Amino acid sequence: MLPGVVGGSETYMTRLLSGIAERPSNLEYTIFALPQLASSHPELERSFKVSYAPLSGQWKSFRIAGENTWLAAQCRKRRIDLVHHAGGIVPFVHRSRPMLTIHDLQYLFYPEYFTRTKLSYLRAMVPRSAEAARLVLTPSEFSRRCVIERLGIDPSIVRVVPHGISRRTTKVTSGDVRARYSLDGPFFLYPAASYPHKNHLVLLEAFSRLREARPDALLVLTGAKAWMEWSVARAMGDRIEAEIAKLGLEESVRRLGYVSSEDLAALYSEATALTFPSRFEGFGAPVLEAMARGCPVIASDATAVPEVLGTAGMLVSPDNTSHWTDGMRDMLENTELSDSFRKAGLDRAGEFGWDRSASILQDAYRHGLETTL
Repeated sequence: MLPGVVGGSETYMTRLLSGIAERPSNLEYTIFALPQLASSHPELERSFKVSYAPLSGQWKSFRIAGENTWLAAQCRKRRIDLVHHAGGIVPFVHRSRPMLTIHDLQYLFYPEYFTRTKLSYLRAMVPRSAEAARLVLTPSEFSRRCVIERLGIDPSIVRVVPHGISRRTTKVTSGDVRARYSLDGPFFLYPAASYPHKNHLVLLEAFSRLREARPDALLVLTGAKAWMEWSVARAMGDRIEAEIAKLGLEESVRRLGYVSSEDLAALYSEATALTFPSRFEGFGAPVLEAMARGCPVIASDATAVPEVLGTAGMLVSPDNTSHWTDGMRDMLENTELSDSFRKAGLDRAGEFGWDRSASILQDAYRHGLETTL
């Protein structure tokens, strides 16, 4: 993976590895990574053996080639017994039968959100990768059902390893985050790259209507650098900018881009609520992050999101603009409601401890090491 670009799947694996690092184990781990991991996640280098690929990582074709050459050679040289490919694809050249994480199968549901080249690649590689895997891991029961039903994979080899997060007992601050980002009023937060399924345009329309009643409200948009990877995301980024201008929201929408994990944690703590209108999620990590920070949640009632949120927040149809406006207004004006969601979210996040998720992943590794088929 290229840190800072892929978003949710990076968060997923780094948190799982952090959980594993805190657990006693007789398993030995080696992380195979791009050089950028050293600066993006130095804590992993302190906890694990890391082998860095001789690649810059900027070109995806080179990364794919590296998985089929350098990675395969390294695994043979180091006599690695089990290889976990966490990005949804098993390279053509691989050692024995590997393990695979499939985060979601969005390309089967929204093919229009993908370029022709990317879609052809996924259609060819994802089913072949799932068939090649000893175990297939998914972050949610929703994604597990999709893998079983849409790819025809034996249910006995598909396991859920949910996202994990550490419960925060104190408020996290990162300097004066409000002052640095000019947040001088109540604000709603949406941390999401400009992928089409993230549904920014509906949120902007809903926020524009809210501003008619609450001109003091702000909308903060953050997200990974999707534009580096995907032309569809670049095009959507341009549409978002145009929509902000069309609706006259230039002074009330803050597009911060990629922010540090410390700043994001502080934004969650300060926000009136997380607004998460995504049409498709294999899990929905920002929902869990918000709950763990005591941030009330308004989220779409689609795909895996209800599985994560439960009854600890407000669920809204992803494309019902008026309901999104009403939800944001309620969070601003009904303190009793927002406080109840804040408390319920903290309780719900406690069910997703990273120690539990790491334990499930370790059990999957042990099962994979014992399985010869």
